Amino acid sequence: MLIPRDNGLQSTMVRHSTCQSPAECSWEEIFQHQDRLMRLVRRRLPSFQDAEDCVQETMARAAAHAALDRNRLGAFLTSVALRLCIDFYRDMERRSRLLQRAALADTPGTTEEDVCDEDFGRWLLGQVQHLRGREQEVILARAKGISTAEFARIHNISVKAAEAAFTRGRARLKNVCAKALEGCAR
Repeated sequence: MLIPRDNGLQSTMVRHSTCQSPAECSWEEIFQHQDRLMRLVRRRLPSFQDAEDCVQETMARAAAHAALDRNRLGAFLTSVALRLCIDFYRDMERRSRLLQRAALADTPGTTEEDVCDEDFGRWLLGQVQHLRGREQEVILARAKGISTAEFARIHNISVKAAEAAFTRGRARLKNVCAKALEGCAR
């Protein structure tokens, strides 16, 4: 069993605690559950370090809980620990899906698709030149990676005005694309 050391957490708990009685928020009572929690989460998590992190997070949440009933402490700790285990696997699943999406995005398309995409991009950029002043400026700024809020700050206009110009510009480009596609279908 690890020996608790005061690394500032306990004194921080006492300063920020709203508990009437220190017995309600006793770190020692929380710490008594550490071994049981370790056994509980160690079976559910892939590594000792993950289990240790989970138990420490569980204990920190219990310590930060303002008015934790000491009669419900064990149940509270168990519930939090199990939820953190679930969160761990949800996070792993989320990361896995993100990696899969990134891998799909990185797979090169066909050469024909790449050529068509580049050609369409050049054509669309040429169409931006036909937009009106502020609409053209904000669309070009967004194409360079500048947000509408940053564009608004640079040009001393409201964010709402910049977003409105961006929306109008996008709508006009969408109409130009639709008309061009109608011409191709004929």
